[in-house]
Amino acid sequence: MPSPPPARVILHLDMDAFYAAVEVREDPALRGKPLIIGHRGRRGVVSTCSYEARRFGVRSAMPSVTAERLCPQATWLPGRMDLYVEVSHRIRRILADATPIVEPLSIDEAFLDLTGVASAAAGSARAPRRVETLDDGRRVAAWLKTRIHDEERLTASVGVAPNKFLAKVASDLEKPDGLVVLPIEAVPARLWPLPVSRLWGVGPKTAARLEKARIMTIGDVARRPVADLEGLCGESWGSHLLDLAHGRDDRPVAVDHEAKSISEERTYGEDLRDPDAIDRALLARADGVARELRRHGLVARTVHLKVRTGDFTTWTRARTLPAPTDLAEVVVEAARELFRDRIRLGRKGVRLLGVGVSGIEPVGAGAPAQAALFADPGVERARRAARAADAVRARLGEDAITRARLLRRAPAKRRRGDTDEGGKGEGDADEASSLPSVD
Repeated sequence: MPSPPPARVILHLDMDAFYAAVEVREDPALRGKPLIIGHRGRRGVVSTCSYEARRFGVRSAMPSVTAERLCPQATWLPGRMDLYVEVSHRIRRILADATPIVEPLSIDEAFLDLTGVASAAAGSARAPRRVETLDDGRRVAAWLKTRIHDEERLTASVGVAPNKFLAKVASDLEKPDGLVVLPIEAVPARLWPLPVSRLWGVGPKTAARLEKARIMTIGDVARRPVADLEGLCGESWGSHLLDLAHGRDDRPVAVDHEAKSISEERTYGEDLRDPDAIDRALLARADGVARELRRHGLVARTVHLKVRTGDFTTWTRARTLPAPTDLAEVVVEAARELFRDRIRLGRKGVRLLGVGVSGIEPVGAGAPAQAALFADPGVERARRAARAADAVRARLGEDAITRARLLRRAPAKRRRGDTDEGGKGEGDADEASSLPSVD
């Protein structure tokens, strides 16, 4: 008779106020002060903030005007994504020293599966042993936290549990700088008192529906018959919520967590109306997306366009390319065609403009299909120019080189308040840097 599989040991590691913590590390004078990463203005958005700012009610994704009202004494910084990515990569290498089974969720958090892994962190540096229990997982978590603190001068909160859902909940229970072990037998005491919104997949609408039925906490979900939950949320969703409420989650830690899409969006302090300004904004967004593709060794098959006007009318359009690409010239031409042929602004201006790509694959995965495209001399010249520009940026920094068409035309045209959806500001409609979104 085969022996049962070993109990899983899953970690969820979440950096504490990551962007803000990196900025405090770089400038110790900011320590202990309310700090907001984002951009001020009526259309600005908070990207993240320090715990000192959170005490005043400031939260990520909050409108900047609200954050300014809640915490007028806060220091504001626009954010430095290149620095954050660099630090994130170093932290990722630390995680890989603990286990090869790492699923990144974002730039500042990841799941780790330690089940059965031989880790020096579980025993001692001289006598590594297999991770077999949650207590072994706790020792690995403590080792990771110490390394991150010593090498990066940053803190992380870690949850240790038999599955991903419980590990994720545990990492948030004692932030910042927490380490919480949440075994299945502790579910009634630690999980059930939490609000129903803490269940994965329960957004504001579902939470309101459950609360209307007097299901306020996760414990209320756990005590309800599955038929009641299915009647409120649907057949499959009701049983899913009941499983989570009892701490059941069998999803694996997915090592191959590939990007599904890459996009850049920018919201403008004043609506764009000039066709030339709109075209330069399209090029800026396409250029940023293409650079992100090349940075990760990827190409994309489908280009997406998102346009929102001042009255919040929103269009989303997409076009599949003849062959995958990582070139801004190809991406922007598709975006221009979508804008020209499928967007009807009338007399409205552009409040938000976004360009994205999907159908992502590693470079070379579709080599036969790309051969005809790459034979085009114009495409080859664009590829050589892109590689040369990437090399210059790698040596001298992201701002070392930009397209002439994206340079500011004159200081008089500078406007305040333009922001991208990630919270980083831009002075002009044609300034060429923003925070990319990778899903």
